[in-house]
Amino acid sequence: MADAHDWTPDPASHVYVYVQVVHHIAEQIRSGRLPVGARLPAERDLAEQYGVAVNTVRRAIRELRDRGLLITVPVKGTFVRAEESPADPPQDADGDAG
Repeated sequence: MADAHDWTPDPASHVYVYVQVVHHIAEQIRSGRLPVGARLPAERDLAEQYGVAVNTVRRAIRELRDRGLLITVPVKGTFVRAEESPADPPQDADGDAG
């Protein structure tokens, strides 16, 4: 995972560590450093890279799944998924908006 080695959460921050991890991963997705379909490392590997507990990474991944940014496929792993932008109007069968 790009940049995980260069960044660690600030335990002295008023922001929970898992929220800092959520923000970091979400920013990597938004910036394209983690493209749609990219597989995240295993939770233990992420925890080691970030210098946090596995439960912290688990909570961050759960939050990112709840936001629609990640999907976990049993036995296969956790992947970046396409997020439907709320700004995009629904399209009909012909591809026309509204």
